[in-house]
Amino acid sequence: MTTSASCTIKPAWTPVTIGLMVLGFVAFWPLGLAMLAYILWGDRFHDMARDAKSQWRASPFKGAVDQMASGAYARTGNVAFDEYREKEIKRLEEERARLDAMRNEFDDFLRDLRRARDQEEFDRFMNNRGRGGSPEAS
Repeated sequence: MTTSASCTIKPAWTPVTIGLMVLGFVAFWPLGLAMLAYILWGDRFHDMARDAKSQWRASPFKGAVDQMASGAYARTGNVAFDEYREKEIKRLEEERARLDAMRNEFDDFLRDLRRARDQEEFDRFMNNRGRGGSPEAS
């Protein structure tokens, strides 16, 4: 018998699992609830996971999710539509790049505007300080 097999917690009503469940409820109630679920249904978790994977593989949504994740658009078989879609996607990508460039220019403008305002406030402070007067509130 290996050490790792003897140290595992089996999903059954044993003193160890009951103690862990009680400690889980005392520490943080969702931990106790998770331990209770493990005691009741832990022997079925492997089968449920296998069934869920097989259902996902058979699902029609799996292909759609895989296609969206890959970022590639499948050909529809309609040549005119495929060409139109490619042109529109290219146009939208160019528009997005143009908008990003405009946004960067605007951010630079705002940064320069803030710098000029800060410089003006600093110069006013230094002039007032040099005259010995109190700085004006802005």
